[in-house]
Amino acid sequence: MKGFLDWFKSSNKMKRWILLILAGMLLACYGLAEILVMKEISFGEVAKIVVIFVIGFIAIVLGLVFSNKRTMEILIESTDKRMENRKNVNINSLIFNKTVYDKGPNIVVIGGGTGLNTVLTGLKRYTSNVTAIVTISDYGEGTTQSRKELELLPLNDVKDSLISLANNEGEIEKLFNYQFERGKFKGFDFFDIYFSAMQEINENFEDAIVKCGDVLNMTGKVIPVTLDEMNIIAELANGYIVEEKSKISEVVSDKITKINRILLSPSNCKPAPGVLETIKNADCIVIGPGSLYTNVIPNLLVNGVAKAIKESAAIKVYVSNIMTEPGQTDDYGVSDHINAIVEHCGQGIVDYCIYDTGEVVPEFIKRYNLEGQDLVDQDIDKVKGISFLQRNLSMIKDDLIRHDPNLVASAIIELVCDDLKYQDKQNDPQYVMLNNKLREEKRIKRDMDRRDKRLKQEKKGKRIKVEKGKSKFSDKYSDRIVSIKEADAETRYKKLNK
Repeated sequence: MKGFLDWFKSSNKMKRWILLILAGMLLACYGLAEILVMKEISFGEVAKIVVIFVIGFIAIVLGLVFSNKRTMEILIESTDKRMENRKNVNINSLIFNKTVYDKGPNIVVIGGGTGLNTVLTGLKRYTSNVTAIVTISDYGEGTTQSRKELELLPLNDVKDSLISLANNEGEIEKLFNYQFERGKFKGFDFFDIYFSAMQEINENFEDAIVKCGDVLNMTGKVIPVTLDEMNIIAELANGYIVEEKSKISEVVSDKITKINRILLSPSNCKPAPGVLETIKNADCIVIGPGSLYTNVIPNLLVNGVAKAIKESAAIKVYVSNIMTEPGQTDDYGVSDHINAIVEHCGQGIVDYCIYDTGEVVPEFIKRYNLEGQDLVDQDIDKVKGISFLQRNLSMIKDDLIRHDPNLVASAIIELVCDDLKYQDKQNDPQYVMLNNKLREEKRIKRDMDRRDKRLKQEKKGKRIKVEKGKSKFSDKYSDRIVSIKEADAETRYKKLNK
């Protein structure tokens, strides 16, 4: 009853449309009643009745349209932290326990590191049926004090994925990463203690991971790709073998070579319970972004994982990295990333590739160049049999070039919507919800971009005019690009004249 009454709160702005519908019904009924009771009808009276009926009918239609629109706005306001009036709505009383999201697409994300967590952060806003398949190995790089004492497996990727799926990421991150500084627990991580307790209560490692999310009311779930402790072995192009993950980049750079292939040790790592079933039942499987040879490919090499992905009816999406990685993917293009995955796992593991436009502020690219990194070359014409989607995916965070969680997620959801449309499921609740959410996201972003542009113009005290024939990027950064090119030319001239 309380949930029903919440619809009539003034903050929800629903009463006006309900009243408009009622008024329209009264006018339409009045028009019909007049026709039924009248004995003689003149042209003027007919015109009057028709006008009243039409006004009533239009009022009903407008009331229904705007009430539905407002319902969607309430949904957005209640799930989007950027909306200022988010606190004015109690979404749990309006859509019971987010049943709309529970009917969302079943999306599986495979990988590790910040790339995986970026995708999870964005996707949880569209569906509750998101599953992260992660590694539970530190690849032989040592262990922490609390892990030794509590006899735990490496859980960094599990912890980070749970944080990404949390409804309040900031607070959960502080809690999970908290390290005790005094007392008997000095040096212990809170998450290790918490997970150890969950494992003892549930008497099962996999169930403990699931319950960790349930207890804290997190969206989606996290499962390990394997319960076996595995290590990465890199075979380089010159035949050199590197058996320590942390030394791969260093050895590749020192030997001036490249990675030929990655192997797992032991080679017969078994998938954890539920992994293959989760992949089989997925609507969409997302691979990457992340370190190609140390985060992405190793998960695909676990026995049966690549085979399950290829046999699944799901959409297989690879999200390409924006920047190359020193000692791993030097001078790599989009095609090199995809070819490396195909060479390790075989054809049919990727249907779509989403890659960035490459429009990154030149100053930041210059900083990465100094570290031996560059933009991933967009050489998509070198790959056949895969559909490519170029999208604006990047953002600058803490002076670093990163994937934008919202942009990556919206690009993936667009693919899911297109697939549903292809299956003629435009009236499916899943399609309607996702499509409306995408439209609203685009509207919000458009409004925010306009606001930011207006603020910049007001700050400069003038309007910025874009010349015809020039892209927004070249117009915005043309002076910086010219200065960088001049600096590079001067540097090359000095080197030649030494």
